[in-house]
Amino acid sequence: MGIFFKKKSGSGYDEDTFVIVGLGNPGSEYEKTRHNMGFRAIDVLAADAGIDIRRAKFHALIGQGRIAGYKVILVKPQTYMNRSGIAVREAAMYYNVPSCNVIVIYDDIDLPLSAIRIRKSGGAGTHNGMKSVVQQLGVTDFPRIRIGVGGASSGEDLVDRVIGKVPKDEQAALDKAAEAAARAAEDIIRTGIEKAMSTHNFNPEDEEKKARKAAEKAARKAEYEAKKAAEKAQRAAEKGE
Repeated sequence: MGIFFKKKSGSGYDEDTFVIVGLGNPGSEYEKTRHNMGFRAIDVLAADAGIDIRRAKFHALIGQGRIAGYKVILVKPQTYMNRSGIAVREAAMYYNVPSCNVIVIYDDIDLPLSAIRIRKSGGAGTHNGMKSVVQQLGVTDFPRIRIGVGGASSGEDLVDRVIGKVPKDEQAALDKAAEAAARAAEDIIRTGIEKAMSTHNFNPEDEEKKARKAAEKAARKAEYEAKKAAEKAQRAAEKGE
């Protein structure tokens, strides 16, 4: 049945506390890999809120502070990715929060690099860490922030893709994406998930399509205006004959 026996937004839960979990693998060898985007977003949140994440509890490193007036618990599971749900379950149970106050941040190979996708609920997809979280919580109705890292290219091993070395130029994009995910988490707390989704959901491919359409529209408008100007000049010339 999972740990959420009561209504997710009813009496009995601490609705003024949020548990924010970033998924990743412990150890310096994984620190800057694509699979550790959840950890990186948590580090941004910690730095901005002045929260020290060094306390060992719930099979994780945690830190406590406040964001937008709410008590927040930042969590970095130390069980390795496939068992991440243990830390999420233990933290959620200890702080007695509703499922809608458990925010999970993680990487997604099914989204293009630097994309941000917020959802209120949903399945685990292909992500092993999220499979563990869903299994341990027993529910799927908790907010999640997916950070796009791009899929494997032709001939590229998927494991190497997520935990292998990342080119320097791509690291800058991942750093920016981690910051965007942190801002999204803050706004889920500050303004609610609906507005956060509207504000922060971002797909660079969609932006490129919008830019192309805008350029095409501008080109058509310029062509039309040039044609009308030419016709006007021709009529003026004919009148002057």
